[in-house]
Amino acid sequence: MTYTCASCSICACKKNETEHLPKNCPMQDASVFGVALPEYFLEENEEFFRTATEISAVGYGHWDRLQSTIQLCKHMGYQKVGLAFCGAVQKEAKAAADAMRATGLNVVSVMCKAGHVDKREVGVMRFKPPEMFEGICNPILQAKLMNEEKTEFNILFGLCVGHDSVFIKYSDAMVTTLQIKDKILLPGVPVKPIPDGYEK
Repeated sequence: MTYTCASCSICACKKNETEHLPKNCPMQDASVFGVALPEYFLEENEEFFRTATEISAVGYGHWDRLQSTIQLCKHMGYQKVGLAFCGAVQKEAKAAADAMRATGLNVVSVMCKAGHVDKREVGVMRFKPPEMFEGICNPILQAKLMNEEKTEFNILFGLCVGHDSVFIKYSDAMVTTLQIKDKILLPGVPVKPIPDGYEK
């Protein structure tokens, strides 16, 4: 079965009207959606999920995402958090780190270009002249450095699509996203032709 909740006009799950479920609703088969509930009571999930749910309810309409993140850290008792950020938004990442430090959090921040690895070393050859250095974004290193620092919660700030996924895969701590980055909205980004094989 293919679930299409994004196109649902009934949303029985929000209204507690389970007698009106669409044919391909995930809730048609309790054996499917019921398997998740016990997981919330696992030791590694229970306190975190309950706290996140309370923060979501209390802060709705009051707190921005940064404030909600700080509140989650405070109520979970976290002292050390990681900030994995993109170099294109370093100024904004500094402002976020400063705001978190002002509340007493110890912020470990690592920029995406850490490691100074040329793109050619990972097989990406086609976008720059061979003599020009361009460092890769290095989300595995970002995650490993934070694991070494034993951060209790990690925060993504502007990592590129896919690089954020790799960071999450390698992070020992839970991860949230504080800011996304849309490259076409960054000031001063030159418009370059799109290479063959990619859609315009």
